[in-house]
Amino acid sequence: MTHFVKLLCMTLNYLRDSLTQGTEKFFQFSLYITLYSENTEDLDRMSDQVEDILGSRLVYSRRVYYQAEQGFNSTLPVGNDELFITFNMNSSPVASSFPFISSELTSDRGILYGINRHNNSLILFDRFSLQNANSVVFATSGAGKSYAIKLEVLRSLMLGSDVIVIDPEYEYKHLSEAVGGTYINISLSSENKINPFDLPRSVGGEAKPKDIIRSAVITLKGLMRLMLGNLNYDEDSIIDRALLETYAKKDITPDSDLSNIEAPVMSDFQQVLEGMEGGADLALRLKKYTEGTFAGLLNNPTNVEMNNQMISFSVRDLEDELRPIAIYTIINYIWNIVRAETKKRVLVIDEAWWMMQHEDSAKFIFALVKRCRKYYLGVTTITQDVNDFLTSPYGQAIVTNSSLQILLKQSPAAIDLVQKTFLLTEGEKYLLLECGLGEGIFFAGNKHVAIKIVASYSEDQLITSDPRQLLEIAEAKKQFDESQADEAAI
Repeated sequence: MTHFVKLLCMTLNYLRDSLTQGTEKFFQFSLYITLYSENTEDLDRMSDQVEDILGSRLVYSRRVYYQAEQGFNSTLPVGNDELFITFNMNSSPVASSFPFISSELTSDRGILYGINRHNNSLILFDRFSLQNANSVVFATSGAGKSYAIKLEVLRSLMLGSDVIVIDPEYEYKHLSEAVGGTYINISLSSENKINPFDLPRSVGGEAKPKDIIRSAVITLKGLMRLMLGNLNYDEDSIIDRALLETYAKKDITPDSDLSNIEAPVMSDFQQVLEGMEGGADLALRLKKYTEGTFAGLLNNPTNVEMNNQMISFSVRDLEDELRPIAIYTIINYIWNIVRAETKKRVLVIDEAWWMMQHEDSAKFIFALVKRCRKYYLGVTTITQDVNDFLTSPYGQAIVTNSSLQILLKQSPAAIDLVQKTFLLTEGEKYLLLECGLGEGIFFAGNKHVAIKIVASYSEDQLITSDPRQLLEIAEAKKQFDESQADEAAI
């Protein structure tokens, strides 16, 4: 009993000091709940369930007998309390009763992400002002995730940021053409080629040639695992030695000047494997990428340039088996360019779950997300396959290393995992289940708000993915071109 009295005194002293110092405030708090049902039996059953839930949490409740009208009026969103059943509480416990906590995310610089649904304020934010500039976007198909990111891309371009996009479905082509960007199609029959054996042009004075070559070999070993499947210890060792020898045959050694070199290609690596003891089987498995069905993808010198403010890489025309390999190669090429010249950039990886299916590619994305801050790069990963992404240990780590997070409408199958990962309240959970197109929750550091993504008419015409709108735009453009041709003929 004495211990209880001491604890009570300590609590009262703390509350008194908090009220005196202004860190806590005092309120008369009321909590009313209105239940709806089609019949009396269901209403009684629901009332019992609510009382049981409250009672299990040591909350005493009672029904408003003979005051149903006053109780109903008190729960209307007009702020009138006609019951006057209050309890004195300080601000900390009162705050815990709110199902959704709304923050202000308006700053004097950055881009407009959307409207705060709770107070209609503008969500203006600069992602590069956070601890890192990385972001993740989770949503079901058709919830507006690509629309939201294309809007961010367009507004980021207006503020001078370079943008690089990996586009799996041609969704960014119209936007890229509208802003004068470069759209690069990567496929077996395309003329655009990227050589996975390329080395960075320059990575600063502190990077030694042996470190650059070692990093390239490690990255290529990850690519080989994607191409050839699981490797045992002997095969891993053989590939490691073969890669070093492939570079050495092109005079790329720790003593070389890497500013003027000719990088090897995949067929050079195959020839080295064929001449090594134990490498014949690996060379045979590699042949389909040098001489077989997939020979047009990775066995050529790089001929693409990244000298535009917006660069988009399309992998739509690739077979599903080749997509993870191509995306891995593209990201490695982009990473080499990023390290060669530090400037403000955003890299968008749409449908990132392709990369999370394989450990080596998932590990590569995670390493990129962790290291990109030093090179003024922000990585945006977008996915609709939330379960596969978040159940991967690298997916969880990517979320942890992304200061900006956007959650749009979620599927019931994924909502529990999303709630656990992002520590959502029940109110926020149901908001994500029931929200409309372009609505969700926007996280920036420790703050988060309910967001509605809005675009002007001109922006909407540039970024829309709606097939009906795209057909209307194409038809309008066709009619305009025909009218211009008729005027020219007259």
